[in-house]
Amino acid sequence: MQNFDYQTPTRLIFGEGVVEKLQKVMSAFGKKVLLTYGGGSIKKIPAFRGKAGSLYDYVRETLKDFEVVELSGIQPNPKYDPSVLEGVRLCKEHKVDVILSVGGGSVLDCSKAIAAGACYDGDPWDLISYKVKAQAALPIVDIITLAATGSEYDCGGVISRTETNDKIGYLDRHLFPAVSFLDPTYTFSVSRKQTAAGIADAMNHTIEQ
Repeated sequence: MQNFDYQTPTRLIFGEGVVEKLQKVMSAFGKKVLLTYGGGSIKKIPAFRGKAGSLYDYVRETLKDFEVVELSGIQPNPKYDPSVLEGVRLCKEHKVDVILSVGGGSVLDCSKAIAAGACYDGDPWDLISYKVKAQAALPIVDIITLAATGSEYDCGGVISRTETNDKIGYLDRHLFPAVSFLDPTYTFSVSRKQTAAGIADAMNHTIEQ
């Protein structure tokens, strides 16, 4: 495996142990961080070879000099309510500078909607439903733990609104992640079933294009 660092326009930092660059990368965007993640698998994934503790432990230790607010429990097919709305609320309340998404594509999709909503004074659903076009979004850095949708390198995401039975693919040029960390070893603990689902997802996204 050959590590690389490549940008067009998202900066991809690929390879084992690349998360060691996290502090330097995050410092460029500010000191107030919204950390987003899902059901807690990042608290079980090892940080990287030769480093004790989980990926979550490493991220929190790396960001010990930052002001970090957490949004956990983001579900597959991320929900507008509560996840997007709660993320937007946290960003505005704590004047967040940058969002750090750690997990799979659903966490990142949700983070993209939050990033746009945090820079909008109205109902974030206006943006997701294309009623209003985003004028800005918070920068997003992500650490991907599942190979599937390619959300780490595109400007879109899928958001579900349960009460109206809507599921919308939301695309906007402001939503390209600023930096994506891709360490393939984080996918080693993914179950065979989820790995197969990720392969099917990647194939379908490619064929759709």
